[in-house]
Amino acid sequence: MTDLKFEDCLVRLEQIVSALESGNLPLEDSLKVYEEGIALARRCVKYLDAAEQKIEVLGRDEAGAIQTRPLGEWESNEEP
Repeated sequence: MTDLKFEDCLVRLEQIVSALESGNLPLEDSLKVYEEGIALARRCVKYLDAAEQKIEVLGRDEAGAIQTRPLGEWESNEEP
């Protein structure tokens, strides 16, 4: 599972959700795919966290100069 791309993780998560929602899996199998889904969800969160750290937002500082800052560093009342 370590070499899965973000999109592949999402596809597999959708498959797991469908399988669990169908109610056709035995309990033991349901638990196995549920655990796999949790691991995939955590992996997706890591992907998204890494992407967020890479994103920079272009905006203006107090003096009106254009700056870039990592996403999340802009004050909530500042316009990016």
